[in-house]
Amino acid sequence: QVPLVESGGGLEQPGGSLRLSCAASGIMFRLYAMGWYRQAPGKERELVASIRSSGSTNYVDSVKGRFTISRDNAKNTIDLQMNSLKPEDTAVYYCNFDKSLHALTSWGQGTQVTVSS
Repeated sequence: QVPLVESGGGLEQPGGSLRLSCAASGIMFRLYAMGWYRQAPGKERELVASIRSSGSTNYVDSVKGRFTISRDNAKNTIDLQMNSLKPEDTAVYYCNFDKSLHALTSWGQGTQVTVSS
């Protein structure tokens, strides 16, 4: 299992911004496609953004143009810049491997994002 630690969540007003960060350890991080997932109350966890080792990215339609995923292979981190936040972005956000390419590791604690006025 690969320890994953998410940080950066909080309470933000609609239209605001937050930046999440995820740190991984114990792996050849640069070789793996990584993703940010979120789980809202009563809903299944969904993959919202992913980034391959090449740097290519993919986003779910609901966050395209608002969220940006990035990675720093030297630091073994991935970030999620979230702009123009909406109440429907409220969820616990997690990082993990991109499930379309790799088996998932155990989930971390995640970080709560709440968008509310």
